[in-house]
Amino acid sequence: MTLTIALDGMGGDHAPGIVVDGAAIALGRAPDLRFVLYGDEAKLGPLLAARPELAAATAVHHTPDFVPGDAKPSVALRQGRNTSMRLAINAVKDGEAAAAVSAGNTGALMGMAKFVLKTLPGIDRPAISSVMPGRSKPVVVLDLGANVDCTAEHLFQFAVMGEVFARVILGVAKPRVALLNVGTEEGKGDDVVRGAAAMLRDSGLPIDFKGFVEGTDVTEGVADVVVTDGFTGNVALKIAEGTATMFTAALRDAIVKGGLRAKLGYLIAKPAFQVLKDRFDPRRYNGAMFLGLSGVVVKSHGGTDALGFSAAIGVAADLVAKRTNERITEEMRGVQPTVAEAAQAVAS
Repeated sequence: MTLTIALDGMGGDHAPGIVVDGAAIALGRAPDLRFVLYGDEAKLGPLLAARPELAAATAVHHTPDFVPGDAKPSVALRQGRNTSMRLAINAVKDGEAAAAVSAGNTGALMGMAKFVLKTLPGIDRPAISSVMPGRSKPVVVLDLGANVDCTAEHLFQFAVMGEVFARVILGVAKPRVALLNVGTEEGKGDDVVRGAAAMLRDSGLPIDFKGFVEGTDVTEGVADVVVTDGFTGNVALKIAEGTATMFTAALRDAIVKGGLRAKLGYLIAKPAFQVLKDRFDPRRYNGAMFLGLSGVVVKSHGGTDALGFSAAIGVAADLVAKRTNERITEEMRGVQPTVAEAAQAVAS
């Protein structure tokens, strides 16, 4: 069964090259994929001509307009109706594609996607979710930047969506869910975090809620799903990315400056270093999901390469194939009365 995915051909630091190359890699892994590619045909045409198999599986829709990386979301929403990003999202709404993938401006992509596709029943706000490497297995973290200010009910909804995602996509039979906080004690945190915890404890949902976790617990395997507001989540993500980059650079410098003995040690340990590099390769985890939208939209890292973009396409295909949105809707439909009661109790 073929699956059509709309691609923003002009979004990202290295577009359109990595978009076309990433699509070719994804097609090699999943020959049933088909693509609708939006962008400047003068730039996309030669790239596709060099890849006949991909060209045969791709329909190109020409548009010279694109969303700049520094564009304000509000401006992009008003003026970007004919951009490659907006047309890719429109394709999902119109049923021409099952999902859209873009490496472009995150704020613009979220704003356009929410405006065009709306949210799922029972979901007030979509959340940016991604999978981060953990000590023993990956962990789902959300929100990573879509919602700076959240209520307790928003965090509750994020928890439900994250739990479904971990079950459906990662295959975790009984995901452990936790709220990111400044401490693990029950009285820690502000009213929003404590209110969300009360809702999760009292909702009656079959969610394995583990309470609060601190930042150091995220990668330790304490929980399979970690929920927080977009401000905290985005800061945590950027710190993690920066720490990984710093560690890699420091290790490289230590080997280069360590003399002959250090270089010989590196050669002996090179296979182990390669395993470590592959395990924590950020390209393997590329593809942030906009959970809660009534359509599948995946955000690729703006600076990724072709391999990373292909991973984002794979995430989009998995979300569609495993009916993630339908599962989230089913979960929320079943708990709507309970959510309302819990929210009222927290407010009281």
